Amino acid sequence: MSLVAGIDSSTQSCKIVVCEADTGTVVREARVPHPDGTEVHPDAWWEALTQASAGLLEGVEAVAVAGQQHGMVTVDDHGEVVRPALLWNDTRSAGAAADLVDELGGAGAWADAVGTVPTASLTAAKLRWFAEHEPAAASRARGVMLPHDWLTWKLSGSERPTTDRGDASGTGYWDPAGNTYRTDLLEHAFGRQLDLPRVASPAEAVGRTPEGALVAPGTGDNMGSALGLGLRPGDAVVSLGTSGTVFAVGDHPSHSPQGAICGFADATGRYLPLVCTLNAARVLDATAAMLGTDLPGLDRLATLAEPGAGGIVLLPYLDGERTPDLPGAAGSLHHLNRDNMRPENIARAAVEGMLLGLADGLAALTDSGVPVERVQLVGGAARSEAVRAAAPTVLGAPVEVPPPAEYVAIGAARQAAWVLAGTGEPPEWNVGEPEFTAQPQEIAGLHERYARVRRDTHGV
Repeated sequence: MSLVAGIDSSTQSCKIVVCEADTGTVVREARVPHPDGTEVHPDAWWEALTQASAGLLEGVEAVAVAGQQHGMVTVDDHGEVVRPALLWNDTRSAGAAADLVDELGGAGAWADAVGTVPTASLTAAKLRWFAEHEPAAASRARGVMLPHDWLTWKLSGSERPTTDRGDASGTGYWDPAGNTYRTDLLEHAFGRQLDLPRVASPAEAVGRTPEGALVAPGTGDNMGSALGLGLRPGDAVVSLGTSGTVFAVGDHPSHSPQGAICGFADATGRYLPLVCTLNAARVLDATAAMLGTDLPGLDRLATLAEPGAGGIVLLPYLDGERTPDLPGAAGSLHHLNRDNMRPENIARAAVEGMLLGLADGLAALTDSGVPVERVQLVGGAARSEAVRAAAPTVLGAPVEVPPPAEYVAIGAARQAAWVLAGTGEPPEWNVGEPEFTAQPQEIAGLHERYARVRRDTHGV
C-alpha cells in the first residue's frame, strides 16, 4: 500500500493528512495552529509543518502543499525572508489596489489581462503597498512567491522555487488564459522586476524531501478543495470558513469586467472561476457573542425564526468586504421594528446575510455562463443546522453537504498521488455519500430586500 500526504497550510493552522494513494482513505492526520494576525513570518508556517509532520510521514512516498492564496512572501539575494508575509486578509493595500485599477484603465482592462481585478487581497496590490510604504525593505527584495510556493521550496530542496497554475493565477501578474506571467504588470506594481517561481505542470514532481518522498507542485487552498471534492463541470462549491468562497470548475477561462469573478486556473489544467467574500463563519461567531450565546445557541435561535427573519436584513461586512469591493465598510442591521426585534430573528438574519453575500457570488458565476446544477456546501459553518436549512433557498440551487473532511489537505494528497502514479488524470477517490441534501424553496422578497439595502447603504 502506497501512502501520500497532503498539507493544508491555511490562515489558522497547518493540517496534514496521510492517505492511501489508490483510494484516498485517510490513515493518519495532525494539526498545529498558526499565529493569529494578517501578517506572519513564514518561519511560523514551517515550524507548524515540522511539528505536525513529526512521526506522521513514515512510509509516505509523495507529498504536496495547498496553501492560503495571495500571501506576499519576499526574499533577498540569499533566499532569506525580507519581511513578514502579508496575508490575503490584510486590507492595508486597498488603496494600492484601487490605484492599480485606475492606472491600467479600469477593471475591464485587468479582467482582460489576467482574468482578475486587483483588490487588497491580491499579491500585486500588496507589492505596490510594500514598494510605497517600506522602500528600504523593498529595495532588498530579489524574489516574490506565495505561501505554498515557499513551503514547497523548503520541502523539496530545489534551487529555484516552483508554483502551479492555480495559485499563480491569484497573484494579479499571471494570465491563466495565456498560461504565462505578465511581468509587465509585476513591474508596474512593484516598480521593477522580481524573480518568480517556475510554473510547474499539474502532475510534475518538483523535488524530493530529505527522506526521499516526491514533492508535487502543490496549489492554492481553493484549488486543493476542488481537487479533494472531485469537482466536475456543473458542480459549484460554497465554502464557509474564515472567508466565504464560491467556485466551480470550467473548461474555459472566465472573468467579469466588473471584477466580481476571479478568473483563476485550477490544479488540473482547467479553470476555477471564483468569487470570494471576507465575511463568512465569523459573522456567526460575532452574532452569537452579541446575543450572549455560543454557536450552538445561535443555531437554536435561528431555527426558531421564520425564513426571512421577520424582514430584518444584516449586511455582513464586519471586516470590510472583498466582493463587493468595500474594504472600509462595516456590518449593519436594517428594518428593525418592535415586532421583529427578537434574538431569534437577529440570529436568522445573520445566517441569511452571510449566505446572501455568497448567493450574489453564485449568481455572478451563472450570469457569466458557468453552469451550476448542484452546490456542495463545505467549511465549518456548513455544520450548522440553521445554515443547512437556509442554504438551498438563499442560494437558489440544490445543496449537498459532503461528509466532514479536510478537503484542502485531501486535494493536496490527491495531487501527490497523481504525481506518484504518473498518469494523465488524478486517481479517482470516492468522497462518500452526502450528509445532507435539500431542494430550494421560495421566500418572497428575501433577495430583493437584501439587494435594496446593499444599494441604499453602499451604492452597489
